[in-house]
Amino acid sequence: MLTETLRRHGPALALAALLGTSGVLHLRRPAVFRPLVPRILGDPDPWVLGSGVAELACAAALVAPPTRRLGGWASAALLVGVFPGNVTMAVRSRTDARGWAGKPAVAWGRLPLQVPLVAWAVSVARRGG
Repeated sequence: MLTETLRRHGPALALAALLGTSGVLHLRRPAVFRPLVPRILGDPDPWVLGSGVAELACAAALVAPPTRRLGGWASAALLVGVFPGNVTMAVRSRTDARGWAGKPAVAWGRLPLQVPLVAWAVSVARRGG
């Protein structure tokens, strides 16, 4: 019974936990995320706040089986949408004095991780509630 429950709900709940944690971090420590916003988008604060709220909304949708399919697709879209921020972080990682300087391995290493995260969200969406 527990194994079946984990098999059925575990992937969605784990993704919800990941997105929920990230969403809270966006709201509690926005300075960490400001350097990820491409300069062309202007003031990073609305983008950081908006992405944090979006992550929390996706997490909430993933928890409830009736909204899980929508939450999975929304999570996949969000993860694709924030990819330019991850690229920006990687490009700036050697020179940016706002936190990522000297950490290019971490910044560049995050980029390929986006692919399995999007695949995970799509898998949750396809499985639905």
